[in-house]
Amino acid sequence: MSTVYKKFTLGDKLTPEQHNFFNEHGFIHFKKFINPETVQSITRASEQVQEQWIKNEVTKVNGVPIKYGKDLNGDTIVQRFAFINQHHPVFSEFIQDPRFNTLLDIIGSEARFGTDEKDGMVLNHYVNSEQSNFTKMGWHTDGLRDIFHGQKLNPMLNVGIHLSTLKPENGGLRILPGTHKQGLYQMLFKKKYFLDHDADENELAITPEAGDLTIHDGRLWHRVAQSSVIGEASRRRVIYVPIIAGKYAPKDANSPTVFYQKFAGLVK
Repeated sequence: MSTVYKKFTLGDKLTPEQHNFFNEHGFIHFKKFINPETVQSITRASEQVQEQWIKNEVTKVNGVPIKYGKDLNGDTIVQRFAFINQHHPVFSEFIQDPRFNTLLDIIGSEARFGTDEKDGMVLNHYVNSEQSNFTKMGWHTDGLRDIFHGQKLNPMLNVGIHLSTLKPENGGLRILPGTHKQGLYQMLFKKKYFLDHDADENELAITPEAGDLTIHDGRLWHRVAQSSVIGEASRRRVIYVPIIAGKYAPKDANSPTVFYQKFAGLVK
């Protein structure tokens, strides 16, 4: 699979080559979207949100459960932030970067960033230790969410902004290129959702440097592999924000918890 893994630079618009690459493989990787100073600013902002949520004992945001765990020293940390863009100006301002708008062209004129829909802007904080509650995530597609919402399967892309530099041994995103073209049956039953963590002979390891941006199609089978190293070297942070189309469906403090999110304990 290494032969298809080409990395690009994002300009003021997507090139025909970039469109073709994404359409064929269901993902694309752009180098150096943000600089080290912005990475540090975002990380500090997440720590400030974490401090407030722990202090206020926040368990859900807009109906989405917040995943807590333990850091290497045993302190409580937030390991999955939902709608973090609504809780700190660094994140709400970050998504206003005009370069994000160039990504909407992958879907078309009706595309938008789901900053107040689905789970909003999510920040995942993985650390591999005995006390961590979030070290890996089993095979899944993001398109399943629409089915649980009783909606038709609308276009959805997941934009990842990577805050850590990863090598394959650090774990991270694994994808099955081209599976965004599969039929509904394969999307539902190719693997056991979240329960199957086994490596696939056709999987591709996404290996970003801090500041890189990736996009993957919501219909693409993917998982998050556990780091094979432990301790501080295993720490990794990544932001995900969806690009969506279809009926506008914002969430608020009164939104219910979606059925599948009640089983969040299956996702480690």
